[in-house]
Order: sequence, then structure tokens, then C-alpha cells
Amino acid sequence: MKLDGLKLITPKVYHDHRGFFLESFKASLFDVDFVQDNHSYSKKDVLRGMHFQQGQGKLVRVGYGRIFDVAVDIRPSSPTFGAWEGVYLDDVTHQQLYIPPGFAHGFCVMSSEAHVLYKVTMEYDPELEKGFHYADPGVGIKWPINNPILSERDQQHETMDHWQKGHAR
Repeated sequence: MKLDGLKLITPKVYHDHRGFFLESFKASLFDVDFVQDNHSYSKKDVLRGMHFQQGQGKLVRVGYGRIFDVAVDIRPSSPTFGAWEGVYLDDVTHQQLYIPPGFAHGFCVMSSEAHVLYKVTMEYDPELEKGFHYADPGVGIKWPINNPILSERDQQHETMDHWQKGHAR
């Protein structure tokens, strides 16, 4: 991964005539404590993002389907501040993306539907949640879909520059 702190994890998957087995989480691979598990279900072309909660890290995986998963460096002192990285996650490779604190996160659904599962290092607190617009030209994320389905909240997010100035919604 080109952005410091992001980790793409490829688990060992054991296949046989019955199906497969894999370890979806092993605490010894991380030096953080996860405190909450989340499960998101979305249909094709749904885009969720760009969201963050100060101090929260995420471990993202797909239980069913395929997504394009994006992390944006929002650490003001980072040399890669504002840079983004995207990876495809699916239920075939079972890769996972660890997104440490200091990154915004979003994804879009590429399959007919997707179940996205993620562990977080801080419990959800609506007072701490922030976001910026998924199509912020200053960030320039190259989403692989043209007409995303968005929540009302995600449609109304301002640019990252606007958020930086303390006016994010």
C-alpha cells in the first residue's frame, strides 16, 4: 500500500469439496484493540462515504459481494495528506483492508449486493462522526461507477477543504 498505515491483508483460505475455511480475524496481527463490529448491507451502485470518526481505525472485509473500498489520508501533518488509495474487496479473495485512525473511509458496491463487515477501534459516537463529499475534486477519487446511489447525508457533505476549516457537516 502506498499510504503509510494502510494494510491489505490476504488470509490463507482452505478450500475443499465442502466449501472453505479461513481465519477472518487474528488479534496477534494487530497492535490495536477492536471494540465494535459493524455490518452494512447495500445494493449495486450504493456509495457510502467519505466518513470518519477522529481516532477510530477500521478493519474492513466483504462477507458477500464485491466493493471498491477507499481510504483518504486526513492527517494534517502527513506528507500524503489528501491522497487516496482504493482496492477491490470481495468474497472470493477474502482480502481485508486495515484503515488506521487518521483516514476517511468510503466504498461503492460493484456486485448486485454486498455485505460489508468491519471492526472498529472506538465505539460509534454520532458527535464525533464527520465526512466530506465523495466527489470532492480536491481529493479526486476515481470511483468505478458513474451514478452512485447516496444517502441524503452523503449528498450534502461539503469538500474536505471545507471540513478542514471547521465547517464540515
